[in-house]
Formats: sequence, structure tokens, C-alpha cells
Amino acid sequence: MELMTAIKTRHSIRAYKDKPIEDEKLKAVLEAGRLAPSARNLQEWRYVIVKDRELRQKMVAAANGQKFVGQAPAIIVACAEGTDHVMPCDELSYPIDIAISVDHMTLAAAEQGLGTCWIGAFKQDEVKKLLGIPDNIKVVVLLPIGYPDASPPPRPRKDVKEIVCYDKWSL
Repeated sequence: MELMTAIKTRHSIRAYKDKPIEDEKLKAVLEAGRLAPSARNLQEWRYVIVKDRELRQKMVAAANGQKFVGQAPAIIVACAEGTDHVMPCDELSYPIDIAISVDHMTLAAAEQGLGTCWIGAFKQDEVKKLLGIPDNIKVVVLLPIGYPDASPPPRPRKDVKEIVCYDKWSL
């Protein structure tokens, strides 16, 4: 699949088939995340892959009752090991670096015929307790992944003229 095709056709999937993900496909998705750039090449991302059916069902409550989280055959739990590096632009690097890595994975998943849904609505403490994640680690994203069982229509996007200006702010 061409990159722009993956970008244009990727959608948030909230219904998954009861079909396991082949190891090579999951490895390709994780490899895409591993290869992402990060501030000062810190690579502070760490991932917990949740495949166990019972554990995935427990993750539903931690994800504010979003049932499709447990329906997906796997959940990639994106965590940050280092959370104190501040870039010169006065922003913490870990949320941005994790976002880049997870976005690489969503596109790689689309290329593999898999669907994902970026989840930020979850209870950090509950996820950590369920997965045995230490206190010093920050859970940033839950990414259910699997074969889509529905094909949602594209969501509307703003026109480029509404979001881009050149040389000086003019929006």
C-alpha cells in the first residue's frame, strides 16, 4: 500500500473480527513504531502487548467502558519510561515522541490490513494495576488493533486553507 493511500484510508476502528493477528503482521507494526524519530533519540517508548482475552476484557473498564477495546484481538499499551526531558521549545518530549511512534504504527497497521483506534480516554492507575506497570512509567495511549469488522465512512477534515498560513500568522 502506498503511504498516501494508507493515510487517506486509515480510520478509527471500533469493531473487530474475532480473528487473531498473525505474528509477522504485529511485528511489522511494532517495528514501524520502533523506527520512529524521538527527541535526542531518547526512544523512551515502551509497549505492553495485551493478547490475553480475560485481561483485554478487564481493560474495558479501565478504558471507561469502551467495549471494542476488549473486542480487539490485541491492545498495544504505549508507555513512556523517561518523562522529564523538556525540549528547547518548552514542551515535554515524551508525549510527542510516543504520538509519532504510535502514528507510525497506525499507518503500518493499515498497510497490513489491520485497524486501530487511538484511545486517550482511560484510567491510568487502573491500566497500570492490571498490567503491573511501575509507578515511574506513564501510560500514554491504548491502541486496540485487529481486523476491522466495520468500515466507517471518512470523517470530515478541514480544508488546507483553514489550517495553513505562510510566513506569518494569518488564520
